[in-house]
Amino acid sequence: MRFDEPITLQDDHVRLEPLDHVHADDLARAATTLSHAWYTSVPNADQVPAEIDGRRALHTDGMMNPFAVRRRSTGEVVGMTTYCNIDQPNRRVEIGYTWLSADAHGTEVNPAMKRLMLAHAFEACEAIAVTFMTHFHNRQSRAAIERLGAKLDGVLRNHRISPGGSLRDTVVYSILPHEWPAVRNGLDARLARF
Repeated sequence: MRFDEPITLQDDHVRLEPLDHVHADDLARAATTLSHAWYTSVPNADQVPAEIDGRRALHTDGMMNPFAVRRRSTGEVVGMTTYCNIDQPNRRVEIGYTWLSADAHGTEVNPAMKRLMLAHAFEACEAIAVTFMTHFHNRQSRAAIERLGAKLDGVLRNHRISPGGSLRDTVVYSILPHEWPAVRNGLDARLARF
């Protein structure tokens, strides 16, 4: 399979649905629960429709496959995530542009979502590497990526210019196919606690 093929992924905890405007109201509510740190790019509630349009346009261009994240226990859409920076010829992909409502933080949602996306990338799409990138100052995101079992590849210094004009150092992590079984076991053990 290709990383950009529309697909729905689900387990007992979450359902990842192709992102669409039918998700806008739930996503706007989810966005209002978050404090918008200077080092993140979470949309405000009124920016959600434009964010959906932008991600769908990148999907049309083959650069991104965006999902709405539905929490199965409540039925609510609690955030967004994507396969991005798709490099299909080299079977490499990034999981990123992820944000979740405040009430989903520290729950089953993120590990379940990552479990589904990593399984699809390695087992269906035969990825040779799945990467994760985050702002150097986003300690919460870095800790979550490290809990997955991803390995630190390095820091891209002055990697991007942020909307406010500050320079962003980007921390890069990856998981390789031979590491996936241990990562999967770790995620399964975490999810067994929920």
